[in-house]
Amino acid sequence: MSLHQPFPRGATLAARFNAVRAHSMALVDGLSAEDCQLQSMPDASPIKWHLAHTSWFFETFLLAESNRPPPPFDPAFKVLFNSYYIGVGERHLRAERGLLSRPGLERVLQYRQHVDQHMLALLAEPNLGDSEFDLIELGLQHEQQHQELILTDVKHHFSCNPLAPAWRDQSADQSPRAGDDHGPAFQTYSGGLIEIGHKGSGFSFDNERPSHRVWLEPFELATRNVSNGEYLAFMLDGGYRRPELWLAEAWDHIRVHGWQAPLYWQHDAQGWSVFTLHGRVPLNHQAPVCHISFYEADAYARWAGARLPTEAEWELAAQSDTLPGLHAEVWQWTNSAYLAYPGYQPAAGAVGEYNGKFMLSQMVLRGSSLATPPGHARHSYRNFFPAQARWQFSGMRLAR
Repeated sequence: MSLHQPFPRGATLAARFNAVRAHSMALVDGLSAEDCQLQSMPDASPIKWHLAHTSWFFETFLLAESNRPPPPFDPAFKVLFNSYYIGVGERHLRAERGLLSRPGLERVLQYRQHVDQHMLALLAEPNLGDSEFDLIELGLQHEQQHQELILTDVKHHFSCNPLAPAWRDQSADQSPRAGDDHGPAFQTYSGGLIEIGHKGSGFSFDNERPSHRVWLEPFELATRNVSNGEYLAFMLDGGYRRPELWLAEAWDHIRVHGWQAPLYWQHDAQGWSVFTLHGRVPLNHQAPVCHISFYEADAYARWAGARLPTEAEWELAAQSDTLPGLHAEVWQWTNSAYLAYPGYQPAAGAVGEYNGKFMLSQMVLRGSSLATPPGHARHSYRNFFPAQARWQFSGMRLAR
């Protein structure tokens, strides 16, 4: 969507605002207040916190800075639901978000209604400029990121329950497309001088800009993502017991934490099963492997006689738009460190903390997953996580 349309773009953006905010509420439909309070590990957040934080973003960066700012819904929320914006003020510890039994879920939902009411009034004002519209769009994209986090986090929360509760029943399954039983084919790319990064007037995060030229040697990229069955073959070949396949840091990590399979996999007398958003189900050997870390993806690639693609290689392949599974299956680990593009400039003010300050000790993932909300994916999108992270919907695609 272009952010530079002729008036009445406020009405158009108001409809989009309503749709994005409603989607967040649809994701939590059926969850109890107790479900929304859980925090199963420091990396995950309570669902209640996600609902509040996405409202905090609009209240803090738009309503409080408007010409006629409404009174804050609750002054304490400025600290409780700040995530990592140091320029805004104090923050509650991330690892202790699950201790916030107050405010309750009902109070948080009232907060969302308060913010929605005042945001729609703001969008109806005739004198909003480009900077306000761009910031509103950033807030919507930010909420869509948290919509995916709602699913990744509730999945981890529920996985810790011996009852293996389901977020939705199996009829609502959006499992990735099944692959074939044969090894992946590879498509050849001639490389050369290419351009990557976001271009055009549509939305992009600052870390996708500016577009710039990159030189690539010829390479091949697999025509689909690695499947569960292929990854199981790696495991049965002693993959988690062979130090020659692992980076030194990765080997130390898997030994300390006892990893022997992807997150949520379990083996018993009936064979392999996997915990999903719909409860525990038998392992689908054809589905893309999911919930693996960069460590595991890199080791598998080495075992398979291949490697992980760079993010520039992935984007070149995506520009041709011919390979299946680049989007809506799993995020795909690349072998690229998360660093600034040449000429990168963060936004001014506290909102500039959104991406740039995380450009250290993280790896880039490309594509999108089954949990990515509709309309949020694009080829230039740069997701990023530490190499050991695997609670996200992360998988892999081979290159050579």
